Amino acid sequence: MKIRAGSATGVSGACDKPADRTRDAVARTILERGPQNAAHLAERLGLSPAGIRRHLDALVADGFLAEREPRPSASRGRGRPARTYALTDAGRAAFPHAYDDLANTALRYLRDTGGDDAVTAFAEHRAATLAADVRDGVDCAQPLADRSEALAGALTAHGYASTVQAVRDADDTIHGIQICQHHCPVAHVAAEFPQLCEAETRAFEQVLGTYVQRLATIAHGDGVCTTHIPVRPKNPAPTKGSQI
Repeated sequence: MKIRAGSATGVSGACDKPADRTRDAVARTILERGPQNAAHLAERLGLSPAGIRRHLDALVADGFLAEREPRPSASRGRGRPARTYALTDAGRAAFPHAYDDLANTALRYLRDTGGDDAVTAFAEHRAATLAADVRDGVDCAQPLADRSEALAGALTAHGYASTVQAVRDADDTIHGIQICQHHCPVAHVAAEFPQLCEAETRAFEQVLGTYVQRLATIAHGDGVCTTHIPVRPKNPAPTKGSQI
């Protein structure tokens, strides 16, 4: 079963298999009504107890549900009480959230009360925090290509799904490196507040120790965030007035 976090239907999509849709219904019932046992779920969803347990086992194996010991009850009958199933953090994260709306509202309030300078200050603080998190994996003594690979790997670990590719001339000479971020966790917010992208670009410069240029961003409708890093030729031709 494929999980699409934040999808409109929860832990599965509208075009998934019937089993996935049933598991989505199981998870949604637990989301709306709290921890449930297999018998109650089977009755509510019109499934056999054996069938519902198969779906519960699959959701537990995928990390979306966790088994819990039931709370003691004074009216409990004989026998061991049935275990209940509750959503894990991963299970809750698979359902839609309003984080983007909340972030946009907070930044609009910041802009209205403190002006654009306040938004810029926040963006720079966020970028500085990201830079501090990824800097440990980037060795400034390494060649630029290695530093770029390390930065892309660190960004991937922070949810940016980044790759690196070389940009070559017609004679196969490398004249640039591009870091491609195939996902941006703040794209919807950055669409309204481009200061986030601008500050992030400057943070990349600090981490890599060289000039970079942002060519495209997901926030502005591009398919990928592309950061170009120029590479100096190994034997550049001397310019007028230069000293060799």
